[in-house]
Amino acid sequence: MNTTTYEQTWDLDVFFEGGSSSPAFATHLETLDSELNNFSTLVKEFTVPTEANEKEALSSIITAFVNVGAKMRQAGAFVSCLSAQDTKDKKANMLRGKVTQLSATFQTVLTNFDQKLVTIDQAVFEALLQAEPFQEISYVLNERRNRAKEKLSTEEESLINSLGIDGYHAWGQMYDTIVGKLKIPFEENGEIKELSAGQAHNKFSSSDRNVRKNVFEHWEKAWGEQADYIGASLNHLAGFRLNVYKQRNWEEVLKEPLDINRMSKQTLETMWKAISDNKAPFVEYLNRKAKLLGLEKLSWYDLDAPISKTESKVSYQEGAEFILEQFSHFGPELTEFTKKAFEDRWIEAEDRDGKRPGGFCTSFPESDQSRIFMTFSGTPSNVSTLAHELGHAFHQHAMKGVHTLNRSYAMNVAETASTFAEMIVADASVKNATTEEERIALLEDKIQRSVAFYMNIHARFIFETSFYEERKNGIVSTERLNELMEQAQKTAYCDALDQYHPSFWSSKMHFYITGVPFYNFPYTFGYLFSLGIYAKAIEEGTDYENKYIALLKDTASMTVEELASKHLGVDLTQPEFWEKAVRLSIKDVEEFLTLTN
Repeated sequence: MNTTTYEQTWDLDVFFEGGSSSPAFATHLETLDSELNNFSTLVKEFTVPTEANEKEALSSIITAFVNVGAKMRQAGAFVSCLSAQDTKDKKANMLRGKVTQLSATFQTVLTNFDQKLVTIDQAVFEALLQAEPFQEISYVLNERRNRAKEKLSTEEESLINSLGIDGYHAWGQMYDTIVGKLKIPFEENGEIKELSAGQAHNKFSSSDRNVRKNVFEHWEKAWGEQADYIGASLNHLAGFRLNVYKQRNWEEVLKEPLDINRMSKQTLETMWKAISDNKAPFVEYLNRKAKLLGLEKLSWYDLDAPISKTESKVSYQEGAEFILEQFSHFGPELTEFTKKAFEDRWIEAEDRDGKRPGGFCTSFPESDQSRIFMTFSGTPSNVSTLAHELGHAFHQHAMKGVHTLNRSYAMNVAETASTFAEMIVADASVKNATTEEERIALLEDKIQRSVAFYMNIHARFIFETSFYEERKNGIVSTERLNELMEQAQKTAYCDALDQYHPSFWSSKMHFYITGVPFYNFPYTFGYLFSLGIYAKAIEEGTDYENKYIALLKDTASMTVEELASKHLGVDLTQPEFWEKAVRLSIKDVEEFLTLTN
């Protein structure tokens, strides 16, 4: 029996003591600034090699790149954690601005470096990639060189990075500032409370429809009141991107997100088609859920509603112990790692005011640690989120021993590891159900996630695709944004809902993340890709953990098509893999429909 009590607040002092007033962090930023200047000097003075044996200067640059990159990630992770745990921490926001500035400078230096890679003769470059110490990072260096060929001159790309500090990235930060001030009124026991966006969102899992409806009405009103400001942010973020793409002669809006995710457009289109062709069972599920709730049709705020009359609540401790137990059936390394994360306070889960909505996992590369952020209110969905974020952290842990430049995996494969961990826990929850009512409720919670990936994320993708096309012709009004979002939701949900969420574009932070454009389809890719891996894991049992770790180690040094071919023996550009994966989740729907007939 576990005797350790897990705390719900994280430990950030182990990195830099004193929070946003930390003298150690101020020193870290000074050191980073100094090392960044040295890196810049090395790149400026770099003489392009004419022979493969002239590799010392390039080797020095790679070393500096690795060191500065790790310090930059450490700083970025720290300020992200500070801002998320307390949206009123003004010092944290100022520090974030400083880190954004340093990051832009870093990107400018890397742009200069990449352009120098372009000027190396092809034969010499190929010979260099075969030599030590470049052989193991040949994919990444080749990728950087090829991407640089498609960009503007060093001076122009540097200017874009500089202007992005107070332009592009500033609009993303403006969104965070607005959300930090947002309050949703909620009446409980005759008392009006003001909830943060994160706390209010958890109320959509309430078993009381009056609570859900009431929160949704206030939710729509609160976001609607900020719509003009948030709409300006969205328009300017898209406008900045589109102008950059135009200067680079990139006609395809999806070019950058597909490049970042190391996947082809054919793979993306094949994935969405497999989903669209198989939505009928999920529509049937939505209709059945509506009947079980005594409704003609579900509204948006009913999607996360429990169908059980008794709300299932678990404590943070119970959730943690359940996750550990289920991970132990998969493999010892995942279990030991997760135990360490709980014991060493890597997780911020406390349900309190002033926190940012949502959840994330971020890595501190210099410390070989991660931190997880979420708000735990005791729902089964919270347990799934916790497992999801622990999956992200384990992915970072699995990359230990891999060259630092081979650790920058894209979001789509990042979501694979997290969803895989979430699946272990969700499956176990269903299997361990002691009554039919509990089994139905847990099965339904699992299906909700499939609906999220196949319908909610699809709606986001359709919306962004439509929005970017209209944005090419000028500013898109908030009224039109609402229309585009509702149209996208109707298409993605196959007209299965009674009431939609037109202001979803303003309440979903994923549209405002400047690091990765189109922050949506990678989630669905990760979900389906992890289903394929999960099927293999069930087949092979505990012996699969080492193979799984081997797959994770390769996630940043090849395309997803190559990764799937090497580790799963499948072709992602063809429909077979995707249809098989979707059918795995349809089995849950079929069981649910049978049990609730």
